[in-house]
Amino acid sequence: MILLNTSFKKNNSDFIGAFASGLCLIHCIATPFIFIAQTCSATCCETAPFWWTAFDFLFIGISFFAVYWSVKNSSKSWMKYSLWISWFLLCLVILNERIEFLPLPEMSIYFPALALVILHIYNRKYCECKDTTCCTSTN
Repeated sequence: MILLNTSFKKNNSDFIGAFASGLCLIHCIATPFIFIAQTCSATCCETAPFWWTAFDFLFIGISFFAVYWSVKNSSKSWMKYSLWISWFLLCLVILNERIEFLPLPEMSIYFPALALVILHIYNRKYCECKDTTCCTSTN
């Protein structure tokens, strides 16, 4: 595993988070179209291929670290809660799709993914620390 230096994570976590959440959103939007476009029997298209569903967990993992570093470096406390709540909701929706605990509409995944994109972009633009004291985590 490649470990990134702290300044890279501090300066780019919102960009990485917005990018990963955006890719996740594109992945979620593209899924129905890919399966509609396929012309195969009902037995081979009942579930998504493993490699396609593995992207969900890849995006959740990348998003976790992006939210973690963005929260550590954000100057607004409400932003910290918003990022974590959005990430947690996205994670719950993805897990619910796997275990089918609650019947949720397919569109429910778009809201937390889009919220993460918007929050990361907002955090990058308006919640940057002006000095080194506001970004130090006391947790």
